[in-house]
Amino acid sequence: MSQRRNDPPAGVHWESGLEVDPVYTPEDLEASGGSDAIGAPGDYPYTRGIHAEMYRTRPWTMRQYAGFGTAAETHERFLYLIERGQTGLNVAFDLPTQCGLDSDDPMADGEVGRVGMAVDTLADLEQAFAEIDLNRITVSLTINGSAVAIMAMYFAMARKRGFDLSALRGTAQNDILKEFIGRGTWIFPVDASMRLVGDTIEFCAREVPGYSPVSVCGYHIRESGASPAYEMAAGLAIAKAYIDHVLERGLDIDEFARGLSFNFDIYGNVWEQVAKFRAGRRLWARILKEHYGAKDPRSMKLRMIAGGGGGGLTIQQPENNIVRGAYYALASALSGTQTMALCSYDEAYTIPSERAAVLSLRTMQILMLEIGLCDTVDPLAGSYFVETMTNRMERLVVETMDRLDAEGGIVKGVTEGRVQADVNRQAFERELRQQQGKIKKVGVNCFVDDEPEEQPVEFHPYRHDEAARQVERLRRIRAERDSDTVARTLARVRADAAQGRNVMPAVMDAVEAYGTVGEVCDALKSVFGTYQEPVRF
Repeated sequence: MSQRRNDPPAGVHWESGLEVDPVYTPEDLEASGGSDAIGAPGDYPYTRGIHAEMYRTRPWTMRQYAGFGTAAETHERFLYLIERGQTGLNVAFDLPTQCGLDSDDPMADGEVGRVGMAVDTLADLEQAFAEIDLNRITVSLTINGSAVAIMAMYFAMARKRGFDLSALRGTAQNDILKEFIGRGTWIFPVDASMRLVGDTIEFCAREVPGYSPVSVCGYHIRESGASPAYEMAAGLAIAKAYIDHVLERGLDIDEFARGLSFNFDIYGNVWEQVAKFRAGRRLWARILKEHYGAKDPRSMKLRMIAGGGGGGLTIQQPENNIVRGAYYALASALSGTQTMALCSYDEAYTIPSERAAVLSLRTMQILMLEIGLCDTVDPLAGSYFVETMTNRMERLVVETMDRLDAEGGIVKGVTEGRVQADVNRQAFERELRQQQGKIKKVGVNCFVDDEPEEQPVEFHPYRHDEAARQVERLRRIRAERDSDTVARTLARVRADAAQGRNVMPAVMDAVEAYGTVGEVCDALKSVFGTYQEPVRF
């Protein structure tokens, strides 16, 4: 086995740029801003966590990301994970569904069910969640560009099964600004996309108040190459943009802010992640209280899923990813997350196998039940090191947010492509540092095997026959549904979009008539058009 070593660096720096000193003292803490803002768990500004007892009363929800092929296949995986102790569902959708295309669209050829579950109509969600108690197992829908259609289908499915929407809990990702920055499954222009997010927030505030209509995803910004500090700054800036938009509609901050949640990434330095989350939680509370005048403590609490990031996994020596995942889970728990999801060790290659998915689930369960992470709240509080770096991280996040504001705000920055360029630059610089060995990656640029070994990974096959069955199912539903009702409800979607009304009620009617994801999105495209990405060099 070969090793590549570099001379020790002159100083130690986190990826966000903060320098780490050899030793920390009370003087360092005082110079960084002191300890007054540490507070108590469950108390403003929530540095130590948003609940007084945290995991002693309720451990984090375990919500592994799952979904592939057809609704029937995904349903089997859901039941498999629930039977093995998973306490929430995190749904993966295929790319056609994410991009608002039906499975028989020529653009969907070869992608139906490949990287997530194919959903065309309400019938697919009815099959995927059959027999699952939606009051006991909360569901996160990882959907963005076509979120209005998928959320409407989920609500229609739940109501059809007898669940009370006023008491329904769950989450939709529905963070379209992050899509423009970090993933690319956008459909409509930025302004229209913002309006649709606002429609879902307003609809949920009034009709499904226990549901979180947006999970702001710093996660994907970090996965695209941003530093942890930039991830947090961009995430909070995006959340502020959604708040500002909804406030313009006349809603009070405490009517809807409690419905915003967050999805953040975890890989790399444990202490940097902990400082990032403690600083972000405190900063969010201050923004809601001091800037927006929120009165309800629920509005000020940063609720999050913190997942072990795929960006930290490697193709080389994939079993090392099992170890990485355990440390990511540790960092997530030490950071005070409400929900945890770990990327499985084979995700650098393929859709997780059942064995790999259960290993990730068992990792979280071992951490919860054997290692002592539920014994006490925020065990790192009071550390000179942790509190000093939390203060410094907060200051760095604020500086980054101030810069985004000075440039016209994050919506303008996304529209013009400047935020995307920021992230691309950071990604390039990080990759360069890794290739130079300045960022160590075991099995990649140090402790590299001389002889490549056979990788112990089971590849998930793409099933063309399942894709064909999905297309046939869609065509059968189209033939059997009431086409006049579908046409009438889609016409209302177009009219409400054109006249500035909230489109969610009309979309609910359309999907209940078994209108398709593609038909709903096409109706909206006819009014809004589609996004043309700016490219900056």
